[in-house]
Amino acid sequence: MNPFRWIASGLRNCFFLHRHAPQDFRLRVSNLTRNTVLATSMEVANTDSKRRKGLLGRDGLSSGGGLWICPCESVHTFWMRFSIDLVYLDRKNRIRKLVNEVRPWRLSACLRAHSVLELPSGTIRDTQTHPGDILEFSAASLVN
Repeated sequence: MNPFRWIASGLRNCFFLHRHAPQDFRLRVSNLTRNTVLATSMEVANTDSKRRKGLLGRDGLSSGGGLWICPCESVHTFWMRFSIDLVYLDRKNRIRKLVNEVRPWRLSACLRAHSVLELPSGTIRDTQTHPGDILEFSAASLVN
């Protein structure tokens, strides 16, 4: 295949997938080890643009909210207006690292992680979550 066709087909597939992907779906995140719930309405950042934006431009996270950035090994809180808790996960959803109350203008990383949960500050403490715990993701229930 010539390079022009290869590029054109890649762009066409990208636009098709973007147009037909679910725009906003939410997840419930449960800690199976501790039998607690970390989030009832977790957003998913699984595209480049969503991962780049993250929580920027928001004034805070509601209780039960959060953002799952996948894939991701590190985050920054530059230009953010509030503190967050970070939960780094491996590919099997086992917690590799926890960081409590990360204030604005900070960096955090875990090179063994595959993804990271950004949660309201205090969630880790309130749910007594520890490294090694296993998390489960399920569809969030919709309340009308």
